[in-house]
Amino acid sequence: MFTGIVEEVGTVIEITPGDGAREIRIRAPVVAGQSAPADSVAVDGACLTITAVDGEHFRVNAIASTLSRTIAAGYARGRRVNLERPLLVGARLGGHFVQGHVDEVGEVMGVERMGDYVLIDVHLPRVVAAVTILHGSITVNGVSLTINALPAGDRCQVAIIPFTWEHTNLSELEVGDPVNLEGDLIGKYVGKMLTTRGSDSGLSFENLVEWGY
Repeated sequence: MFTGIVEEVGTVIEITPGDGAREIRIRAPVVAGQSAPADSVAVDGACLTITAVDGEHFRVNAIASTLSRTIAAGYARGRRVNLERPLLVGARLGGHFVQGHVDEVGEVMGVERMGDYVLIDVHLPRVVAAVTILHGSITVNGVSLTINALPAGDRCQVAIIPFTWEHTNLSELEVGDPVNLEGDLIGKYVGKMLTTRGSDSGLSFENLVEWGY
């Protein structure tokens, strides 16, 4: 379990192709210095297992299913990635409940600076749009963000404050870039219960999407 509060922005140093998978070596002095093999880490919001730690570097494996549904398939040397270690039981929850299970890959539709902050518009795949509400939570590349506006059913807008802009890789996003998205965990369970309970009343997942739930 994570919170969407990025601890460090690491750098991809090496990618080793395998049989349907890739081993990724990341330089991240803070995270590597406090991690061990078998620990979990969220890389741009995708929960991966650390397989080795070497000084300021650690390694993770991205298997075929991860490569097919996250932006990890597009990683190259020099890529900067948002990193977060799992939440400790009893620690303060600064963001929101994040599983590290990327639902879908979205697309940046707009980046607009508004004084000290930046507005980013993101296209939402159907499964994420179904659990996204105004002022609710969403995870973009592992960053916990609040929905600032819903200009369309398949698009959301988030506002990035200067601190987040400076301490995550969101500052590198451009229109057309893919981003990892995880919809709100509570919204997923509520949607599932409504769909199940409404099976006899005509309520369906499609209704929830159409109504913006």
